[in-house]
Amino acid sequence: SNMRYRLSDIARMCGGELHGEEIEVRGVTVDSRSCAYGADVMFAAMRGANRDSHEYVAQMYDRGVRAFMVERLEARMPHEGAGYIVVDNSVEALQRLAAAHRASFRGVMVGITGSSGKTVVKEWAACSLPSAVRFLASPMSYNSQLGVALSLLMIEGDEQLALIEAGISKPGEMARLERIIRPDVVVFTSIGDAHQENFLNLEQKCDEKMVLARNASKIIYHSYYEPLGGMVAARFADRKPLD
Repeated sequence: SNMRYRLSDIARMCGGELHGEEIEVRGVTVDSRSCAYGADVMFAAMRGANRDSHEYVAQMYDRGVRAFMVERLEARMPHEGAGYIVVDNSVEALQRLAAAHRASFRGVMVGITGSSGKTVVKEWAACSLPSAVRFLASPMSYNSQLGVALSLLMIEGDEQLALIEAGISKPGEMARLERIIRPDVVVFTSIGDAHQENFLNLEQKCDEKMVLARNASKIIYHSYYEPLGGMVAARFADRKPLD
C-alpha cells in the first residue's frame, strides 16, 4: 500500500490544523522546481536558511498541486479547491508524519550512519540483495533531518527491507532521527573527522552516532575502527558479537 492519507489525517498525525479542502495525498514534495506533480501530491513549504519556499505555493497551485503544508497562511495563497495544513515547523511536522508512516512498516529497517561512505554502503547493499527481495533505499544522500523524513514517506509498505541513511552535523540530531527511523539493524561506516566542527572530539561524535543503535537488535561495524570499535563493544556489551 502506497502512502495514502487524507489531509485531515496528516494534520492529526503532525499536530497541524487543516484549512480548506479535504484532499487525499499520495506523496510529498518540498521541491518547487519539479513539475511532475498532480493534485494528490502535497507541497510542503518551509523557511530555510537561504530561502523561503512559501513564495512558490501559487506556482505549484498553477501546476495542479492542491494540497499544501505551510508554516503560515497568506492572503495571496490560492484557495479554490486547495487544502492547507498549517504547522509551526514543516520539517518537524514531516518528521512526525514519517514516524507515524514508519510505524505501519513490517519489514526490516536498516539505518546506515558514519562520517563517510554512507551512500556507497547503501548502494552496495541494495545492489547485493537477491532480485526477489522488495526493498526501499533512501534516494541519493537524503540523510538530513528533512531527507530522512522524506525517505521514510516513500515506504510503500510491502517492502521486506528499508535502507535509510542518517547523517548528522551536530549533537542532539541523532536522537530525533532514531525516534523516526527506529532501526532494527544499524550499520556504521567509517567515523572520521568529516564535519567535526560542531563536536568537541571524535569520542563525542561516535557517542552521538551510536544513539541510532540504542534499540537495534543488530549492529554492524568494523571493530578495528577506534574509538568507535571499543565504544560500541562497551556500550552494547549485552549484545554478543556474531562471528
